[in-house]
Amino acid sequence: MTTFQISPHSHVFLGEDHARAERRTWAVIILCVVMMVAEIVGGAMFGSLALIADGLHMSTHAGALLLAALAYTFARRYASDANFTFGTGKFGDLAGYSSAIVLAMIALLIAYEAITRFFDPVPIAFDEAIPIAALGLLVNIASAWLLAGGHSHGHGHSHDHAHDHDHPHDHDHDDDHHDHAHHDHGPHDHAGERHHRDNNMRAAVVHVMADAAVSVLVIVGLLLARQFGWLWMDPLAGFIGSLVIASWSVGLLRDTGAILLDRMPDPGMAAKIRATIESEGDEVTDLHLWRLGPGHLGAIVSVVTSEPREAVHYRQRLAQFSDLSHVTIEVQHLA
Repeated sequence: MTTFQISPHSHVFLGEDHARAERRTWAVIILCVVMMVAEIVGGAMFGSLALIADGLHMSTHAGALLLAALAYTFARRYASDANFTFGTGKFGDLAGYSSAIVLAMIALLIAYEAITRFFDPVPIAFDEAIPIAALGLLVNIASAWLLAGGHSHGHGHSHDHAHDHDHPHDHDHDDDHHDHAHHDHGPHDHAGERHHRDNNMRAAVVHVMADAAVSVLVIVGLLLARQFGWLWMDPLAGFIGSLVIASWSVGLLRDTGAILLDRMPDPGMAAKIRATIESEGDEVTDLHLWRLGPGHLGAIVSVVTSEPREAVHYRQRLAQFSDLSHVTIEVQHLA
């Protein structure tokens, strides 16, 4: 006779600071839109083409951040949608990957423009360009402060209390037993903190910091060009900025792409899972570990044992790892 004990459970694997990050991202978008409108209107009123151009640039800035904000909103709105097998925790990683592609394209465009200006210099209106670059830097600093203020950026969380909201599904059938466990977050094991990163927020911050870095380089280049007549300093500053942006873009592409492809997020955690189970003489024959969302890992573990142990025994052994938010265990008994 087969016995099933079924309990409903949640597949909501959003980051701990999801709601706060969503609010902060929308706040930065509002700031960018206000600045965009002010620059475009001011440029039209005072006949400044440079001011209008910077306003249009600010619109692309707001558009990139809109991608992050929508990812937060959709992930929250559809978090309980059963059509998403393992929840919507990867929405942010998908948005981060998309933002990294946009950043890479921006880096290529800046590099192309810089190289073109090396061979074909253009006259620079220093009195307009320098204040606008300074204004852009201030907006980026304010944006970075809004995005980062009070946000953990996916580093460790610690709690003074532990929760155990497990909902086991014990499927007992002959010698094969499956158990699914869902753990809330208690005290953290601090190995592999990278899987706590909110890559959606990281992409937004990288975009802002990339703009800030370019603004600093542009200001330095313009000041040197005006002071010493080195017009080549402006395109050089732009080219260096493109390399910085490209470097950040590659890092973001690598990390988010690995998550979207379910690459092993934390080899150290996998080793601890294996060691914990095999410490009693059992054997782990198959182990899958992947990221479900910021701070949430999923695991499928197959165990072969000669002892009369059921799946719930191994679930209790693994409960010490609070990052394991969704665990499925299969037990095979040796005859």
